[in-house]
Amino acid sequence: MTAVQEAQERPRGARLPRSARREQLLGAAQEVFVAQGYHAAAMDDIADRAGVSKPVLYQHFPGKLELYLALLDKHCDALVESTREALTTTTDNKLRVAATMEAYFNYVSSESGAFRLVFESDLTNEPAVRERVERAADASATLVSQVIAEDTDLPEAESKLLAVGVCGLAQITARYWLSQDLEIPRDAAVKLVASLAWRGLKGFPMHPGQESSDASAE
Repeated sequence: MTAVQEAQERPRGARLPRSARREQLLGAAQEVFVAQGYHAAAMDDIADRAGVSKPVLYQHFPGKLELYLALLDKHCDALVESTREALTTTTDNKLRVAATMEAYFNYVSSESGAFRLVFESDLTNEPAVRERVERAADASATLVSQVIAEDTDLPEAESKLLAVGVCGLAQITARYWLSQDLEIPRDAAVKLVASLAWRGLKGFPMHPGQESSDASAE
């Protein structure tokens, strides 16, 4: 049961601890922003969805932009953490590539639709929004580039460029897969895209000892 559903079962205006109320409001805002976009969403809609008065909403968030940015921070952080976890689940590079692709596909296919706030925002002309999205993309690519640099003979700049390509491939194919309602199961789609990425990356020279372990994973 979500925080919003729990709130709807309580009498309107029922008291909650501040942290719980904040999470409830963020959950309601997420549903409204995902469904309507930033510009069409209204604070009245969010308050109604949360089952609170608008003054209660303003006690936690001074305006719609601040509420949107709080959500963006949450889901940008989630993307970066998913990438980090994918890269630390194994030391096998082929499996790392697959895990990274899976992280993006899982992120995009979440029932919450929160990825739309990060990848499909209608507020990218707002500097604070653009900065957060770009920072999350850069942080994820940096994590991937560190692994590439550690395991190959490529310099830092080239490793970063490849990492941006890997993350971009993951993001764009995952969104396309979701939007087209393709008759490809998610696991099969992840495997297909991971195979494409790995075939490109494995061609770069590896450090001694790493090459033999990766070859055994093919």
